[in-house]
Amino acid sequence: MKKEMDLKGKTALVVGLGISGVSAAKLLFRLGAEVLLTDSKGEEKLSDTLAELGSVIQYKFISDANQAALMSDLIVVSPGVPLSLPFLVQAAERNIPVISELELAYSCCRAPIIAITGTNGKTTTTALLGEILKASGRTTHVVGNIGVPFTEKAMDMEGSHTAVVEVSSFQLESIRNFRPYIAVILNITEDHMDRHKTMENYIAAKARIYENQTKGDILILNADDRVLSGIETDNKGESFYFSRHKVLNKGAWVENGKIVLNIGNGSVPVCSTDQVGIPGSHNLENALAAVLAAGLCSTESETIARVLKEFPGVEHRIEKVAVINGVTYYNDSKGTNPDSSIKAIEAMKGSTILIAGGYDKKSDFTEFVNAFNDKVDALILLGETAGIIAAAAREKGFTNIHMTKTMEEAVEKAYELSSPGQNVLLSPACASWDMFRNYEERGRIFKEAVLALRG
Repeated sequence: MKKEMDLKGKTALVVGLGISGVSAAKLLFRLGAEVLLTDSKGEEKLSDTLAELGSVIQYKFISDANQAALMSDLIVVSPGVPLSLPFLVQAAERNIPVISELELAYSCCRAPIIAITGTNGKTTTTALLGEILKASGRTTHVVGNIGVPFTEKAMDMEGSHTAVVEVSSFQLESIRNFRPYIAVILNITEDHMDRHKTMENYIAAKARIYENQTKGDILILNADDRVLSGIETDNKGESFYFSRHKVLNKGAWVENGKIVLNIGNGSVPVCSTDQVGIPGSHNLENALAAVLAAGLCSTESETIARVLKEFPGVEHRIEKVAVINGVTYYNDSKGTNPDSSIKAIEAMKGSTILIAGGYDKKSDFTEFVNAFNDKVDALILLGETAGIIAAAAREKGFTNIHMTKTMEEAVEKAYELSSPGQNVLLSPACASWDMFRNYEERGRIFKEAVLALRG
């Protein structure tokens, strides 16, 4: 039986006051801890956040993170905070537990957990699975990296509920006991090299999603993924696979144009692949993962099929914004790495003007540029990586490149270059942190700029 953290009379430090940090602080206070807060932005820049937080909890903000760590019995780090920071390393050496918001939420959650990670497709798969389970009559909470922090809902979940949690490698780095009864890894391609340094470290962080699983738990993997198809899992639960290209003995796969599910009771056709509402081959993989997880939760195939047909996708992921003068504008601000943006380019029908660039995560853009083929007619760049992507494109012989300074300028340039029948696609292949608070803000500003063209 899982034991909830006993924090009464103890001091807990939250490092980083983004959405998950604020939510973690509220939960710690609810658990009876004395709450300390620290953030590199400083107290003045966070005045609005702190004022709002102060209306619901008591806390002490300490600018000196080293001092705050020394005063703490527990440290909860927000996902964007590297564990390599000296004060966190020293805290761990002094045996002060350093955990993620994910671990904190897990300790308070009575509901069984389905956790979903991967380089790409996490949000779509998490949202889709959540809708399928809700349609089956389950009380389902869709939380985590998808926008609603796990800590915000953890204590309100009953044992009869289900938590569908999107988790990132950053969150998994600092787990201790986190154990989902179903763990899903969608894919692993190069990302976050500025944080993880090597692919080996990145893979190891993702693999932590199943390290605490025991007999009776389930691990779902992508049989088509180069890393996952050959990974030595050594997990104690049962493994299932999904595949677009292979017929499997059990799992979920595509056969003769149909999605087929077999969880050990014989093969069941779910629906035709062309009935899946979300576009793109990558989304077919996401759908297969959701189908398999839902099937393992004893969901009827008819319910799964209905939601697959009706599910509209998620905001900021190949989201159709508008058709203006015969040009279709798509918001793929959630394309925060090259592989994700490659999938968005491949999903486009017809020639495309691409807007890209952003925060430098030390990614290699060679394959990203290779994906242009005959689909990308013009490349509009902005942000920290504009020059890096431009150099990669020129090296491959692509020269129709336009440099801009703001999202509004990029959209206006795309409008100027476009012709009826074309697409304008925002898919940055980079994180947003150089110019925006997050990818959601970047996507919203893009959509506002597009809709302003009608004026």
